[in-house]
Amino acid sequence: MALLAPNLPIKPNPNNPFPPITSHLRPSSHHQKTPQKVVPKHHLLTRRSISTALFGSLLFDSKRANATFDFGVTTPDQTVEEAESGIRYHAQSLLQVKDLFESSSSTELWKEAQKALRKRASYLKQDIYTIIQSKPGSERPQLRKLYTFLFNNVTELDYAARDKDTTRVWGCYGNIAVAVNDILSRI
Repeated sequence: MALLAPNLPIKPNPNNPFPPITSHLRPSSHHQKTPQKVVPKHHLLTRRSISTALFGSLLFDSKRANATFDFGVTTPDQTVEEAESGIRYHAQSLLQVKDLFESSSSTELWKEAQKALRKRASYLKQDIYTIIQSKPGSERPQLRKLYTFLFNNVTELDYAARDKDTTRVWGCYGNIAVAVNDILSRI
C-alpha cells in the first residue's frame, strides 16, 4: 500500500465519482489480514474423536476384550433365576405401598411412603429388566413397553405424593397395579 505524503495535492479523477480519501495515519497491524492456516477437518482432535479412539482400542484389543467388557450381563449380582424367583415378592411389596398411603390419614407421612416406593420399585425394576434381557428378541418390545409404562407411573406417583395430590396418587397407583399384573401374566 502506497502512503501519500500529506503536502502533495491530489488531483481528482473526472471518471471516478468518489473523491479520494487521504489519511495521515499509518495502518495498524491488526487491520491487516494475516493468512489463516487451514487445517483439514479430519486432522482436528476433539474430545469425541479422542474418546472414540481410546474406547475402540480397549474394546477391540483381542487380549483384553473378554476380560474388560461383558455386555451380556445386566446386573452382575443377579442371575435370571434369582430375578424370576424374586419378581413376585417384589411386585407384591410394591403394591403394598398402597397400605402406607392409606394408613396416613393426612399427607404428613407420605414422605415415608415415598421412600418405601423408591426402594421397592428399584428391586422390581432390576428383576424385570434382567428377565426382559433373557427373553427372545420377539418378546422384548412388548415387555419393554409395559416396563416403561410401569416405571413412568411409579415416577408420577412419587411426584404426586411429593405434591400431596391425592387424586393423582390413586390414579397412578391404579395404573401401576394394572401394569404389574400385565407384566406378571406375560412373564
